[in-house]
This record gives sequence, structure tokens and C-alpha cells, in this order.
Amino acid sequence: MVAASALHGIRYDSVGSLIGAALLLGILNAFVRPVLLILSAPLILLTLGFFILVVNGLLLWFVPNIVPGFHVDNFGSAFWGAIVIGLVSWMLSAFFRGSDGRVHVLTHHTQIKRVQGRVIEPGDRS
Repeated sequence: MVAASALHGIRYDSVGSLIGAALLLGILNAFVRPVLLILSAPLILLTLGFFILVVNGLLLWFVPNIVPGFHVDNFGSAFWGAIVIGLVSWMLSAFFRGSDGRVHVLTHHTQIKRVQGRVIEPGDRS
């Protein structure tokens, strides 16, 4: 969201409004965007995927209606802001994606280390 606010036409009044906008955009992308993509599948196919950028821009353009202190002047600003957010997100995901294409938690251990020694069971008195 900070990257998109560097564009003309997207601004925020406080860090709280920026965080609120990012959270709302995340929720919209998780729940509303898949429905919109399914409903607009014919347009997406007809435009060879370009309409996905329009859907992303519409979602970003909607956020200021709910979050006070976050401002998007027009759809053009929302469209370019959605492109910037998508590119930054794509680049950051490269750091967290494994070679198999799946996202791995940073604390995930690939091997379980075996402990040498004797295991004491409850009731064992030796």
C-alpha cells in the first residue's frame, strides 16, 4: 500500500488509515475478488486477462468508501495503484516461495532431528 501511495492520486492521512486500507484490501482480495473473477470470466478471456487489472483497480477504488483517511482520486489512480501493489506483492512473494512453488512458513524445519538418549516414560522408576 505504501508503494501505491507514491503514485499521484492515492494518499492517506495517517498510518492507521493506511493499515486499515491494507487490511480491507486484503479481505476484499480474499473473499470478493474470486467471486468477481468468476462472474467476469468471459470478459477476462475476451481481453486475454487484462480485465483482471480492471477488477483489481475497482477493488482499490472501493476501499476509500469504507476507510476514512484513505483517498483515491479517480479510477486511473486506482488502476495504476493496483498494478504497483501487484508487482510489489509478486516480487515479495519470491522470497517466501520454495522451489516447489508453495509458500513455506519461515519457521518451518525441513528435517526432524532425532534425539539420542533414553526416553523416560511416566511411571518409569529406574
